[in-house]
Amino acid sequence: MISANLSAIFYLISGVLFILALRGLSSPETSRQGNFYGIIGMVIAITVTFLSIGNFASGFIYVLIFLLAGGAIGAFIAFKIPMTAMPELVAGFHSLVGLAAVFVAISAFINPQAFNLGSPGDIKLASLIEMSIGAAVGAITFSGSIIAFLKLQGIMSGAPITFKGQHLLNASILVSIIVLTYLLCVSQSSNLFWLLIAISFLIGFLLIIPIGGADMPVVISMLNSYSGWAAAGIGFTLENTALIITGALVGSSGAILSYIMCKGMNRSFFNVILGGFGATEQSTKETNKEQRPVKSGNADDAAFLMKNASSVIIVPGYGMAVAQAQHALREMVDTLKKNDIKVSYAIHPVAGRMPGHMNVLLAEANVPYDEVFELEEINNDFANADVAFVIGANDVTNPVAKTDPQSPIYGMPVLDVEKCKSVLFVKRSLSPGYAGIDNDLFYKENTLMLFADAKKMTEDITKNL
Repeated sequence: MISANLSAIFYLISGVLFILALRGLSSPETSRQGNFYGIIGMVIAITVTFLSIGNFASGFIYVLIFLLAGGAIGAFIAFKIPMTAMPELVAGFHSLVGLAAVFVAISAFINPQAFNLGSPGDIKLASLIEMSIGAAVGAITFSGSIIAFLKLQGIMSGAPITFKGQHLLNASILVSIIVLTYLLCVSQSSNLFWLLIAISFLIGFLLIIPIGGADMPVVISMLNSYSGWAAAGIGFTLENTALIITGALVGSSGAILSYIMCKGMNRSFFNVILGGFGATEQSTKETNKEQRPVKSGNADDAAFLMKNASSVIIVPGYGMAVAQAQHALREMVDTLKKNDIKVSYAIHPVAGRMPGHMNVLLAEANVPYDEVFELEEINNDFANADVAFVIGANDVTNPVAKTDPQSPIYGMPVLDVEKCKSVLFVKRSLSPGYAGIDNDLFYKENTLMLFADAKKMTEDITKNL
């Protein structure tokens, strides 16, 4: 059993390590160090919490069993999960954080004596407010993350699901959550508590279903923020300093990231919070893709264009992740550099299905950090580049975002690849991207489609080079 003062000191140390972890994760060069700080901070926090169990003899075995079970499951998933499924994994983990917050709130409400919060029917007002907020936000996070998981996994359609009066219904439910919280604090009725949790689960579903697939990376970031605030709320209930600090860090950093991404995608932050910001009506224009001219080529054609170029910009996307083509891409780029061809990588903020997806894959292939540029840093360079090599990126290169007000991605900044002298687009088919719309870039005069698996095509181009 560790003393309260000593616990507070160690929790403070873990909090500082979490802050250093976030700072390290802000740059690819220091991301490994940031991860290390986070791991050490979490080990300290878990150990201190473990040693702070009140009735250590009776509680030790239960905590140990669940600690080992959870750790084993987490380790198994971490080893097995492919990088392409990372967004779904993050959404799934967010749902578990939210559900944990709900369970803790239920435990505290049913047995407040165990948490030194009072007795049933006579719970401290501040504690009741904290557990109500934690339970409500946790329930919203859980159900919202489940919908995000289903959309990312393809089990549920990525298209927005809307109905008449949807925003009015959402607003009514949110107001009712506030009213129920007030009535619960006044009456401490168990029926009101369960009703609060039930409608919080419902609003979580309703907030996420109208959001389109193209905007799912922002949803992941937003749910990350929600899970943090749920954890912080429960931290106050448990009077656990580490949980409060960690929850506040996750909540605030997730909110800031959501704001930055919304700004980068020309979206409204308040629409993200309220839900339905991806529900723009699709364009009614009927276009028969078979009747539009498409130029296709092979690896030899692509190699010829690249060999005669002075500068090439690589645009990676989700297709590269699916094909696991990052290592083959690095080999191709190394070959180009030997021929004195300047090569850069252009990364869209939401390339892939979560922030930083492409950066992690390129770092895995040991691509130098100084060759990787964000959209605002490199977008003007496309007009002066000879070749743009688009490998699996779709929605983030679609010129429709700048021309069609009825498009669900209208207003979203995209990479100006069509301004290059030549565009090589590696894709299996002419199928639409995650936003569910056709890409006008396929049909541009300067675009050469390379229909193949991204990894095999890249390897074949390298051989021809």
